Amino acid sequence: MPVSTRPYMGATAFDGGVTFRAWAPNARAVCVAGEFNQWSKTASPLSSEDNGYWSTDETTAKPGQQYKFVVVNRDSGAELWKNDPYARELTQSNGNSIIAATDTVGDVPGYGTPSWNEAVIYELHVGSFLFDRTFPDPHGTFATLITRLDYLRDLGINVIEIMAAGEFATDFSWGYNQAYMFAIEHAYGGPNGFRDLVREAHKRGIAVLFDVVYNHIGPEDCDLWQFDGWNENNQGGIYFYNDNRNQTPWGMNRPDYGRNEVRQYLRDNALRWTEQRFVDGLRWDGTGWIRNIFGSNDYPPNDIPDGWSLMQYINNEIRGRQPWKFSIAEDMQQNEWLTRDTDAGGAGFTAQWDAGFVHPVRAVIVPGYDDGRDMGTMQRALELRYNGDAFRRVIYTESHDEDANGSARVPEEIWPGNADSYFSRKRSTLGAALVFTAPGIPMIFQGQEFLEDRYFRDDVELDWSKAVRNAGIVDLYRDLIRLRRNWFNNTRGLRGQGMHLHHRNDADKLIAFHRWDQGGPGDDVVVVANFANRSYDSYSIGFPREGLWWVRFNSDYAGYSPDFGNRRGYDTVAGPGGRDAMPCSGNIGIGPYSVLILSQ
Repeated sequence: MPVSTRPYMGATAFDGGVTFRAWAPNARAVCVAGEFNQWSKTASPLSSEDNGYWSTDETTAKPGQQYKFVVVNRDSGAELWKNDPYARELTQSNGNSIIAATDTVGDVPGYGTPSWNEAVIYELHVGSFLFDRTFPDPHGTFATLITRLDYLRDLGINVIEIMAAGEFATDFSWGYNQAYMFAIEHAYGGPNGFRDLVREAHKRGIAVLFDVVYNHIGPEDCDLWQFDGWNENNQGGIYFYNDNRNQTPWGMNRPDYGRNEVRQYLRDNALRWTEQRFVDGLRWDGTGWIRNIFGSNDYPPNDIPDGWSLMQYINNEIRGRQPWKFSIAEDMQQNEWLTRDTDAGGAGFTAQWDAGFVHPVRAVIVPGYDDGRDMGTMQRALELRYNGDAFRRVIYTESHDEDANGSARVPEEIWPGNADSYFSRKRSTLGAALVFTAPGIPMIFQGQEFLEDRYFRDDVELDWSKAVRNAGIVDLYRDLIRLRRNWFNNTRGLRGQGMHLHHRNDADKLIAFHRWDQGGPGDDVVVVANFANRSYDSYSIGFPREGLWWVRFNSDYAGYSPDFGNRRGYDTVAGPGGRDAMPCSGNIGIGPYSVLILSQ
């Protein structure tokens, strides 16, 4: 049969059949077997394109049918039945590929991706977010997630980040052991379910970020391993490094970033999500393991230059084609080069998860004794930025990594076994208030807004009863998010670049900082944070301008929790007489472990 003249890899339906194309440079022959030819391993041969690729147009095939490639190794003659590396749908990770109908989402009229300085991210895991209890083994799906989109919209969330959902082994997983990165996990609802999720999120003005895993593939149920029968050193074959560069914490399965066909495979995957599935950006898992054999930040002999150039290549493609979309690195090593432009030698990411915020902030708010709370540590965490840009970092106190791997959620860390305690509620919400008032892109993790206390597990559903029991804390998060997004046109500075920590009381554990965008009434914001178990009726700090300053938020408000002290966070008049290197000064009242947000 002649080679196909149609583009694209994998199985692509057209009017009258399906184009099949696979990369197998060490094959003697490649056929496609499936329901359309009674699983014959000879009836539908692919023809060599003389460049390692094989293709055919099969007129008996149609969407919905199952198939596999039958690859015959050139040297050994071994016959290998393999799932399609580009399969967009599988029956399950160790099952068969499915010819997918189009899963293109399409535009939602009037929708636009939020700008970087307006984004508020909610990280979630589909499988544990909200269970569908009609399944024998209940788990979450895209459909159950859709039923909570109104809740997230009303909370003020305008970006959801979906933890990795490429087809993975078993039905319960964090998702980072994906076996097929083009397929969408069948247990979550497959490509049709994901299409519905993106469309419904966009209808509500909510962007969708998707986690991609390019630092390793598999290891379980991974037919890319020795795909066409070739390997060196008994390693992974054409899709993987076959020398010491293959080592990762998840097996000997690092993709070969130096091989053009593998680079194209990963690039095609990134654009599949951003252009055909219409996600608003990607969060890259573990980029340290793409650029260095051992994920190191400072040992060049183990660097992988091809991994660095791969990140540049894909980020250039995204930025060149859709510059408004996000590309976020999870590297956790505070490497400024990740968010530097590729023209300057950087990797070209929009932003990176910031270890320089989450770890110091948790270290300050978790311990039980006030004496050890270091305000210098807090100042550095608040002021940190990459490449001179506040929005090159994603800031948070909870994520799936921070709330597992031997750790727990912040309320539980504060008082193990008593996460509902006054101190757990006060200091966890103190941390949350810093997330929404510090310069950066704020993110919270699923259930954080209602004080979910258990460590993150992929097989345990969020305790949604806490959203009712802790409704006041949900309101606190809602109020913070709305102020961060300047819903009332009086806190624009929280979306700006400006940051000056002008008051730091190391002895009494209290700080105040000024946030601004352009400056002026409705823009300038003053944030006061008290890290001690004491309150003040009258405490003097500097203000950037004279006049009345309104308290827009007081985390000690008893409406958030009945046992909060409702200490007076009164509106104040700033008058002449400079203080804290500010031209004016005024008095504030503040409760223990509390935050005030003031503006004019």
